Amino acid sequence: MKKKLFLFLFLTAATTFAQQTVSGIVKDANGVPIPGANIVEKSTQNGTTSDFDGKYKIDVGSNATLTFSYVGYNTLSVAVNNQTTLDVTLEDGETLDEIFIVGSRSPKRTAVDTAVAIDVIDVSEVTTQVGKVEINEMLQYAAPSFNANKQTGSDGADHVDPASLRGLGPDQTLVLINGKRRHQSSLINIFGTRGRGNTGTDLNAIPASSIKRIEILRDGASAQYGSDAIAGVINIVLKDNVDELTGSVSYGAYSTNADVNTSDFGEYGAWNTDGYRLDTDKDGNAIGKDRNFDGGSVKVTTNYGFKIGEEGYANFTTEYLSKNKTLRPAFDFRKGFGEASIDAFNFFGNLAIPVSENTEIYAFGGRNYRDTDAFAFTRNGGERVVESIYPNGFTPRITSNIIDNSVAAGVRTTTASGWKIDISNTYGKNDFHYYIKGTLNASLEDVSPTDFDAGGHSLSQNTINFDFSKYYDDVLSGMNLAFGAEYRTERFMIYAGEEASYGTYTENGILITDPSTQTQAEDDEGNPRPGGSQGFPGYSPANVVDRSRSNLSLYADAEFDITDAFLLSAAARFENFSDFGSTVNGKLAARLKATDNINIRGSISTGFRAPSLAQIYYNLRFTNFVGGVALESLLSPNNSPVTASFGIGPLKEEKALNTALGFTATFGDFTATVDGYYIQVKDRIVLTGNFDAPQIPNVEAAQFFANGADTKTTGLDVILAYKTNLDSDSSFGATFLGNFNDMKIDKVKNGTLDEQTFFGERDKAFLLTSAPNSKMSLNLNYDKKWFDAALTFTRFSEVELLDYQMYEDPADYGGFNEQIIAATDTYGAKIVTDLNLGFKLSESLKLNVGSNNLFNIYPDQQDDWTEAGGYWDSVQMGFGGAYYYAKLNFKF
Repeated sequence: MKKKLFLFLFLTAATTFAQQTVSGIVKDANGVPIPGANIVEKSTQNGTTSDFDGKYKIDVGSNATLTFSYVGYNTLSVAVNNQTTLDVTLEDGETLDEIFIVGSRSPKRTAVDTAVAIDVIDVSEVTTQVGKVEINEMLQYAAPSFNANKQTGSDGADHVDPASLRGLGPDQTLVLINGKRRHQSSLINIFGTRGRGNTGTDLNAIPASSIKRIEILRDGASAQYGSDAIAGVINIVLKDNVDELTGSVSYGAYSTNADVNTSDFGEYGAWNTDGYRLDTDKDGNAIGKDRNFDGGSVKVTTNYGFKIGEEGYANFTTEYLSKNKTLRPAFDFRKGFGEASIDAFNFFGNLAIPVSENTEIYAFGGRNYRDTDAFAFTRNGGERVVESIYPNGFTPRITSNIIDNSVAAGVRTTTASGWKIDISNTYGKNDFHYYIKGTLNASLEDVSPTDFDAGGHSLSQNTINFDFSKYYDDVLSGMNLAFGAEYRTERFMIYAGEEASYGTYTENGILITDPSTQTQAEDDEGNPRPGGSQGFPGYSPANVVDRSRSNLSLYADAEFDITDAFLLSAAARFENFSDFGSTVNGKLAARLKATDNINIRGSISTGFRAPSLAQIYYNLRFTNFVGGVALESLLSPNNSPVTASFGIGPLKEEKALNTALGFTATFGDFTATVDGYYIQVKDRIVLTGNFDAPQIPNVEAAQFFANGADTKTTGLDVILAYKTNLDSDSSFGATFLGNFNDMKIDKVKNGTLDEQTFFGERDKAFLLTSAPNSKMSLNLNYDKKWFDAALTFTRFSEVELLDYQMYEDPADYGGFNEQIIAATDTYGAKIVTDLNLGFKLSESLKLNVGSNNLFNIYPDQQDDWTEAGGYWDSVQMGFGGAYYYAKLNFKF
């Protein structure tokens, strides 16, 4: 009996674990092979992809189930049942404007058969493997040419991170959600080290836990998608899974053990929020500096989906984030330097409801609310400080309520003749409301409040799309035609704050409305006390803006499989803006299948970016700190007579020429993509330097937005990926990501104005160092049943900025060239290490622990002329230091 039982168990085990090779072809409903389809053995990490002819081969258990998937098609699961040949047909499923390779944990996440460079990042997997709490942080280390990090002392940019592709402006990358245009933030960046003079899209307003994957098109795409797509397109695809509850609870904190040499600067040192140096007690006695932690963050996410009928779905996400401030070393004129605190709540939904066999109604959208709190520059004394309120000076805090709402709805259908029709409406609005705390209005003296409603700004956008497409399998080796129309309206508003946030008062507390007959309050030395809330003056009725515009565009594109080996695509787009006219742009792209394993691809296109409404109409009187010294400044709107009087003309569109050439290669477990690019942008919109403005009352300097520079950018993106199964239950992967970028200013368009004032060497440096010249990452991943590990090394190249010494007298340095040398702040190349360890506790629970920037690397320390008044500027990997975290992921 025992022998029989043993024999039965042995045969059962042998049958269960017997491996066999399964091969076949993956095709679509028209019989066309699908290259790049994902084939995965269910409930394992074992998988492969189909080749250029749709063929695949995989070793699996004889009783395994294979899952076949590809973007634009319904996922199909098939039981092997001892079969050695499985040919499958994938039916049409979700349809996007572009076809991309599905992202996964596999390092093969770059499309290798398209005519342009595309990254696909499976966020649903990445979010369970890394400690990044926001989308920008995640993409900074996952996409080769994406750059973003936190800033401080940059007003609104402390609250919304400027992000860029290929070193271009934040507003030169278009963001889509489910293929539909996303609205931009209403914030325009006027300080900081990146994105000066630019608006951008707030990616952090989208909860990471709602995202299925992110597709990054690294190529000019204005002819396909319209304005803002000069650098490329980021398409965020929302989750659509059903009958599954997923989420996570995480906690993390930063290390404050910044390695700086305070002895170089005498009494200069790090300060806490009470105005005391971190290396002294409140009596000024020296104390030891032990490692401390700050910036603690708690993040809780949930995602759930359910079916609607047989084919429909509804998927919803909630996300809560609470993150404390960080405090980093700063010089004595700035006692608060660090990342802003954030309290945020997100809600997002994505649903589709079939109404017939070929038609469905869909909708998606959400709401993001953020309450943020950031340091402004310290007021140390003089006429800006009322000693009875703040006897030792004060550090104002710029806080904000940011509300971001969006909703899209539409209908998709397929006609009997095969035409696919998509009609949709997308609406989004960003509202940014400032509240200034821990501050005062100096002209109100002793009776000044210490917090103010400073007003704010908003941007709303409504887009109506009509899209039509059809695939012809009997023309050449295949042809796809698409055309459509888009009508978009935008509205930008600035609304005023309370009177005391912007007003200047007499010594009797009366608002000054006529400076010629009224005198503002003075300090004991006879210096006039400035009005408005210190840190950020409120918007006054004179700043109020309510401007709108409309845009109509028509587009057509076609993709031809001339032969099985040669693909050619073409696109053209006409756009007409109500406020500055029309533009036409085109694109050609091609892919040649040189061998079964190698593709050669390239593209050429023209592009454009319309000036944003904020760039045209934004205006503010503010205090600009230059080397720690306050300068009363005016940012004049582009349509103002004041702007015209300085010789600044009306803004016009930025025009671009993009070319790219590269190749892809696949050899078994190894995949490589190498893409070179050249981007020429004419009439880039910049924020000028400070012009002396003695003719404007209570203003020392004036700035403007202008079409100020032509640039040329050349670069190279490299992705090398390898993944292999070590045995039946473990795998190893290695991925190298590299971006090498060189931007040059071809021409400064200062006209008859002084170049150094209009757009001088310091302003040029900020534009040229929007991103490091190179960023390289090596990602190593290991998986084995209940355990996985990820180790990433990221190298950021050297960055050079010019500091406030450029505003000094060149004679003090022995000449202009010597002044540039003295003002150059060099941030040497740095390598940052990230480590993540994952432990599968059960089928439903997984624990991740790890560190971002494990070895606590900071930018190189500089002197006290830096832009933000700290030991570093916001460059490379930022100034946060090491971040340690633990995350519990659940799935039911």
